[in-house]
This record gives sequence, structure tokens and C-alpha cells, in this order.
Amino acid sequence: MDEASSDDFQARVRSGRALMEAMGNFHVLSWDPQARRLRAGFTVRPEFCHTNGTTAQGGFVTAWLDAGMAHAVMHDSEHKLNVASLEIKVSFLQRMGPGPGTVEARVVRRGRRVAFMEAELFDAQGQMTARASSTGLMTELIR
Repeated sequence: MDEASSDDFQARVRSGRALMEAMGNFHVLSWDPQARRLRAGFTVRPEFCHTNGTTAQGGFVTAWLDAGMAHAVMHDSEHKLNVASLEIKVSFLQRMGPGPGTVEARVVRRGRRVAFMEAELFDAQGQMTARASSTGLMTELIR
């Protein structure tokens, strides 16, 4: 990797863009501050799937749910706080195949240091495929 490519890569890593790209171009679609609810989209790529490319691997499903909840806390704090998961519980309700997906996440409660969050994952047909609840430790957002 040449120096220019390395600099670009480092900038993408620092910005979080590389991670969001690796997660199927995860991106925020909307934020409702009154409901403390965030909606985000992503693409389930075939390489994220097992069983002959028909079922998203559970680690990716968990990552999409976790990212939605983390972004909800960031938006709820007006981009002043980040959150590190202390505990996350995921229920897999049905398989999620390749294609577009959405996550709806909300901040249930924020204390001084701890946040409680929930999220639901939906496939292209709008069917809920997984849900999660999480407890996270809030930290100052490093820029």
C-alpha cells in the first residue's frame, strides 16, 4: 500500500466509514428526537450469509442491531456521547436473507454513565427478523 492509499485508509478508519462500509453500507435514515428512535439501512450481502448464501450470519445480525442502538445514543446526546456495549441480548426470530434491511433502535433510558437501548431488525419485506436489548457504558465521543 503506497503512502497516499495508507493515508486514505487511515482517514476512513478514523471516520468510521470503513466499518460502516464493511457492514453493508450501514447508514442512518432518520432520527425522531421525541421518540428517541433511529432508523438505519444496510445491505445484507451474499458474502455475509451461510446455508448457500440464504441466511445472514448471526454475528452480522447482532452488529446491525448494536450499531443501530449505538447511533441512537449518539443522536440522543447530540453527538457528544458514544456507547460501549456492556451486555447485549439478541433474539433471532426468522432468517434474514440477502438484500436491503433496516434497523429501528431506540434509547429506553440514559443515566449519567449507562444507557439502556432496544432495537428491531427488518428484512426487505418489512418482516421483523431479530430484536435486541442492550446496556451500554457511555463515553465522550472521540473526534
